[in-house]
Amino acid sequence: MSNPDEIREDIERTRAELGQDVDALADKVSPTKMAERQTRRMRRAVGSLKDRVMGAASDATDSTQAALGHAGEAVADAPHRLASTARGNPIAVGLIAFGAGLLAASLIPASKLERDAAQQAKDAAAPLVDQAKEVAAEAADHLREPAKDAAEAVKERAAEAVGTVREEGGAAASEVKAEAQQAAQQHASGGGSAGTAAPTSTRG
Repeated sequence: MSNPDEIREDIERTRAELGQDVDALADKVSPTKMAERQTRRMRRAVGSLKDRVMGAASDATDSTQAALGHAGEAVADAPHRLASTARGNPIAVGLIAFGAGLLAASLIPASKLERDAAQQAKDAAAPLVDQAKEVAAEAADHLREPAKDAAEAVKERAAEAVGTVREEGGAAASEVKAEAQQAAQQHASGGGSAGTAAPTSTRG
């Protein structure tokens, strides 16, 4: 059988644990904490989205730069090849010149490669943009209900506080009224006794 001290300790320990649970629950449903958690989720999603977009754009840019680099090297090396071939086989000079013309013509639409790379990056980013919109919409939906619940909880607590103040104020007013009535009765009783005693002494 537990003694009273142990029972009190159990009660105090249980009360402390309940207090911690209530504090943790209040912190969890706090609008500020919920907003912070949702903001962290959105930042992670946006960071992942940014990395994917930048990766796609970087890949497209690298491909374009590599193509332009190879073409530039071919153009720079063309005169040397032409001279060497002309010395070894003069008849092939015309064919080489024709090939050089085709190569130069292929280098003219460099802006088209850039446009293709930009379009490729845009196409790669399109689904990611849609995903970002979905994440934002989902975040708004997740915040709406907790914020509504928090507002209702605050409203209920405010109503309870008003009711408590009203009850305490009414009780205090009743107590003051009772004390005032009691004081008035005591005063009236004391005055009546004094008024009755005076005529008796006169007749004597």
